[in-house]
Order: sequence, then structure tokens, then C-alpha cells
Amino acid sequence: MGQWIQLTASDGFQLTAYRADPAGQDKPRGGLVVVQEIFGVNGHIRAVCDGFAAEGYVTVAPALFDRYEGNVDIGYTPEDIARGRELKAKASTDAALRDVAAARDAAASAGRVGIVGYCWGGFITWMSASRLPGFTCAVVYYGGGILDAIGEQPKCPVMAHFGERDSMIPVAGVGKLAAAHPEAQVFVYPADHGFNCDQRQSYDAAAARLARERTLEFLHQHVG
Repeated sequence: MGQWIQLTASDGFQLTAYRADPAGQDKPRGGLVVVQEIFGVNGHIRAVCDGFAAEGYVTVAPALFDRYEGNVDIGYTPEDIARGRELKAKASTDAALRDVAAARDAAASAGRVGIVGYCWGGFITWMSASRLPGFTCAVVYYGGGILDAIGEQPKCPVMAHFGERDSMIPVAGVGKLAAAHPEAQVFVYPADHGFNCDQRQSYDAAAARLARERTLEFLHQHVG
């Protein structure tokens, strides 16, 4: 369903992105930027894009690690996690936002554009909602780092999904986030970090299904 395309960020940097388009639809519901975990635009993220495209959205996932290393596509072994963390440590939030903005522009031909991100991408999604114009809504999945950025003020409606057993994102901190942003829809599931990814041991089918239902309803409301 998807294909690799090239984007050009505002600073002139060229990066790759995975784009998935709805099949057999004259008019898409809108556009959606999908922001990767620390594992690159890997098979899981491409499947996520394909899934949203099947729901009618033109979906673009920018390869945010292209600035540091090309063709990053890794899994979820301990070695992969260590490598992903090394790449994330090199990554600048400002640079990631420039690349997200390029993906937003690529998706904008479909109409209104939302953004959804997972893990580190959840944090980048939160920052995008706060610092970039042009998004009609944002959906955050277990966004590592958000609790250190509670003071950011999103410019669009936000929905956030967290796992109550996520040791990296304490539930008490999620409660503080929800209290600081009562306008946001914050959900906590009886699950661990990464519960949406069926390639991880922490995958929780029930939590992933419910979060997806809520996410799609939110996208239908704010994107189309």
C-alpha cells in the first residue's frame, strides 16, 4: 500500500518518508503524520501507516533518524533497543520538528492534517502540537519525555494513551499531565510501555484495540 518518498525540510535537509494512501477512494478523509519510535520507520510503523490509510487517511511517516544514519529499520531486541537509544541521543528536537513539518506539508494535499506518535515519537508529537502550526489534532501513545514537558501548551486538541505498568512513564506523572491539561483526553490502560506494538512482548491486544477505537473517533472528529 505504501511507498518511500523524499521530503525537504525548511533547512534544506532531504529525508525519506513512508507514505501510505487510501486505496480506491476519490477523496481521502484527510492527512496524518505518523511519528516513529526509536526504532526508525520500521515494519511496525509502516504497518501503522497502512492501517490508517485503510481508514481513509493519507499517511506520512518521516524518517527522523535520516539526519544521523540512513535506512534505520530495527526491531525490539535488547541490542536493538540500545542502538535505538544511541540514535535518539543524537537527535535534536528542533530538527525533528522541521522534519515533521515537512511531512505535514506533504500530507496537507489531503485536507486537514492530524499527527500521531509512539514512544519517542509521542514526545515529538506533543512538541509538534505545541510548537508547529497546521495540525488539527494530536494523538500521543506512551510519549517518553512528555512528563518533562508538561509546561508546553498544545495549539490543537490532544488525546494521550499511557500504560499504568509503564515503568518509564510513572502513572503519578501522567496524573500531573492530565491535571495540568484538563482540556486533553488522557487515558490509562492496564498495560505496559509499547502496548500498541504487536512485535513487542509488551503488546496488549485489548488495550491496543480500545486505544485505536478512541483514536479513530478523535481523528474523525478533528480531521475528517
